[in-house]
Amino acid sequence: MAILRFNLLGNPNIGIYALTTNSYTLIPIKNLKGKIKRISEFLKGQLISTTVGGTRLIGVLATANSNGVVLPNFALDDEIRAMRALLDINVSRIKSKINAFGNFILANDNGGIVGKNLMQEKKIIHKIEDILDIELVHGHIAGLPYVGSLAVATNTSVLAHPLLRDDEKKVLTDVLKVRVKLGTINGGNPFISSGLLVNDHGAIISSLTTGPEIMTISNLFSV
Repeated sequence: MAILRFNLLGNPNIGIYALTTNSYTLIPIKNLKGKIKRISEFLKGQLISTTVGGTRLIGVLATANSNGVVLPNFALDDEIRAMRALLDINVSRIKSKINAFGNFILANDNGGIVGKNLMQEKKIIHKIEDILDIELVHGHIAGLPYVGSLAVATNTSVLAHPLLRDDEKKVLTDVLKVRVKLGTINGGNPFISSGLLVNDHGAIISSLTTGPEIMTISNLFSV
């Protein structure tokens, strides 16, 4: 797998500012100059410059797969129109007590895991299932509900918090239909999604990622 060391907006927490699927990548508008070609070479698909609710926190606020994009209720009309014009998928706002969908949902094209806080909103869960065209199941990672923060998923693999329990691993394996490996990012950070953008084409890691962490990422997502 091709891996690129790269910071977004001068920050190693690249997953806070962007998200990627096999078909497209969403990144903040101000990060495009001189860098769009390199990102496209590694992640392939369509590269879309946008914000969410006028902020650059795309990876925190949004969740997505090849079927759809879930945005918080304060996403702007212009942002939604622009995404819909470029992507032939469902792009929708969801009104919920929780706005950080990227932190509380771990999804791929096979299924999704949702933290307890969000799973309690049954009507919201059904709407998100319709947008992403998958089934969502309650789960934890390392006993915590921030499943989208503590792991990164492609359609084949998941890299998760090093304290992932066996029962939690089984849920990830069964629902997402993936192999699971434990690891960290950014020199020991267990919040995996903060420093890793990966799909089936390639990966972008932050500048603080260590050699052993890169080896784990390469071995897991290249299979």
